Amino acid sequence: MVVIQEEELREQLKNTFGFSKFRGNQAAIIKNIMSGKNTFVLMPTGAGKSLCYQLPAVMQEGTAIVISPLIALMKNQVDQLNAFGVNAQFLNSSLNKTEIKRVKQETLAGQVKLLYVAPESLTKEENVEFLSEANISFVAIDEAHCISEWGHDFRPEYRRIKSIVEQLGSIPIIALTATATPKVQLDIQKNLQMEDADVFKSSFNRKNLYYEIRPKVDVKKQLIRFVKEHKGKSGVIYCLSRKKVEEIAELLKVNDINAAPYHAGLDSSVRMKNQDSFLNEDVDVIVATIAFGMGIDKPDVRFVIHYDTPKSLEGYYQETGRAGRDGLEGKCVMFYSLDDIIKLEKFNKDKPVTERENSKLLLEEMSSYAESSVCRRRQLLHYFGEEYTDTDCSTDGMCDNCAHPKEIFQGQEFIQKAINIAIKTEQRFGIKHLVDVARGIENQYVKSYDHNKLDVFGIGSSDTEVFWRSIVRQTLLNEFLEKDIENIGVLKVTQKGHDYLQSPYPIELSKDHDYMVEELDKNETNNIKAHDEELFELLKNLRKKVAKEKNLPPYVIFQDPSLEEMATTYPTNNEDLAQINGVGVGKVAKFGKPFVDLISKYVKENDLTTASDVVIKSAINKSKIKIFLIQQIDRKVDLEEIAEIKNMTFDAVIAEIENICYSGTKLNLDYYIDSFIDEDRQDDLLDYFLTAETDDIEVAMEELEYDGYSEEEVRLMRIKFMSEYAN
Repeated sequence: MVVIQEEELREQLKNTFGFSKFRGNQAAIIKNIMSGKNTFVLMPTGAGKSLCYQLPAVMQEGTAIVISPLIALMKNQVDQLNAFGVNAQFLNSSLNKTEIKRVKQETLAGQVKLLYVAPESLTKEENVEFLSEANISFVAIDEAHCISEWGHDFRPEYRRIKSIVEQLGSIPIIALTATATPKVQLDIQKNLQMEDADVFKSSFNRKNLYYEIRPKVDVKKQLIRFVKEHKGKSGVIYCLSRKKVEEIAELLKVNDINAAPYHAGLDSSVRMKNQDSFLNEDVDVIVATIAFGMGIDKPDVRFVIHYDTPKSLEGYYQETGRAGRDGLEGKCVMFYSLDDIIKLEKFNKDKPVTERENSKLLLEEMSSYAESSVCRRRQLLHYFGEEYTDTDCSTDGMCDNCAHPKEIFQGQEFIQKAINIAIKTEQRFGIKHLVDVARGIENQYVKSYDHNKLDVFGIGSSDTEVFWRSIVRQTLLNEFLEKDIENIGVLKVTQKGHDYLQSPYPIELSKDHDYMVEELDKNETNNIKAHDEELFELLKNLRKKVAKEKNLPPYVIFQDPSLEEMATTYPTNNEDLAQINGVGVGKVAKFGKPFVDLISKYVKENDLTTASDVVIKSAINKSKIKIFLIQQIDRKVDLEEIAEIKNMTFDAVIAEIENICYSGTKLNLDYYIDSFIDEDRQDDLLDYFLTAETDDIEVAMEELEYDGYSEEEVRLMRIKFMSEYAN
């Protein structure tokens, strides 16, 4: 056994990596592995896991094998180590035959201190033979949660690691992960046959991170506003699909935010360029799938946003861990919608039964976290088997639930009921079953166990499923129930729970979020006229004045919905005004100046938030049909022919042309109208629109019904009128 003095470790730490002291358990872990003992390390993202195997590899004879799941992660670490003067290499599919030969020769010569290997490469027979000849100091298994089928990133190849390591001889193993629940930890140790390993567990509490969940309503507007409020700061936005990554990156760019996409589908050179631009601060925001971030050591990421609900709490925790690695501010915002959970469940439908059930349980945990009104930090730490007893989060308001507490109620009676139901159902079931029994839901599953005949069946029938799920979750958080590590999803009563039934005491619970209701409320609020009434009246008066000067009906200038939007978003320049529905560049040029001047003056006098904060320029390309229609009309193509080419109805073509016209673009349909409507009828309809108080088609048809005009004629002449007078 090698005895290592801490002084010697600190000296090597300073000489090789430039650090003067260790963080947390690092020194104890390094001593343990250098003593030849199996070591299991649970350490949150950003706490310095890599050093735990890099330093002992440098200090010991031979080569340390590092098994890592991602080629990008290997390259990142190898580049960093080589920069420190440490000979580190990787062996994976990105190398050609000449490079592979060189790496093997250097390893056999004892020159390589760390050799990074993908699990797929490790299983190749020629590599096992080569490693058998090398002097291996120890094996490090990074991202060890990939071993466990209960983990969030299960990789079947990881299950074979132990059998291959055994072929190399009796070599100590260090397994490291940032995200392992007690169940996953047990599974990793069993699979690696290292149940006797020394376990080093650091706190999962990241005190500098603020956690917040928002309903996924008006999400693009919320996103743009948040990022603009953090202008110039580094941030990561996670999306579940490559398509969404591209869409959101484009949305940010057209809204003047310096952003770039990152996902596995991009060309590798583009991916690396975007990653380097982010690391070098040429790009502020990276929009990515979960492929981004593992091993990317950027300390000053100030925010992490989950645009889509993640598949698991482990994944969520790991991804939020990219924020604030320098110990300074880090904001973690997740947009949550039950629809996201339902979609993710559908994605799992073709998986094998066990894997599907595991995925479902992970999604349930994700929902529980999002919907709960209990301290976010307390929930996260509890999930990873750590009790959070501090009051820092609530004192400092470091999560949305602590900053804005939900309604509190006395929960003694409900806690007792939840414990009783768990006992009466023999502590063999999960949250859904306990909730169904509490509410008296007589489904097939409940009846098959005769639980509909228990005296506790239906004791909470007057309360909702959301309420009872919250009760069971808070009973779990208060440690009256616990998860059965051996049987995933099963809840058992703790000794504390049994004691509570004997000697109950008052306990406060909080009412959970009901996002279905919150989303509905938000949408209803959005539908209520939220515009500034005072400004709206000023704009109406101005419109009347301008209309009089130009001898036009007021609606030709701008319609009421456009004025309402102006009185909501306060556009103070031509560009912002052009974003208002029903305005467009043409109308801005013709009528915009007095309206922009009025709004600018009003904003200044009342110190208001302007359109640049709330108007979102659309990144979605809806202009293709618009361009096509304008081109065809310029070429004087009949509208029926246009409809046929685009496989649209004639009515749909007219509707698109109306949209173009109402946004301020002048269209000349005379070639078509002249062949369809005689000159006198055209004059009559133009006179009608010149004197009408509204351009509403229904009103027009009522007033013109005795003159025999068709709706098509009226709509076409309205387009001609608006083009000639408004655009």
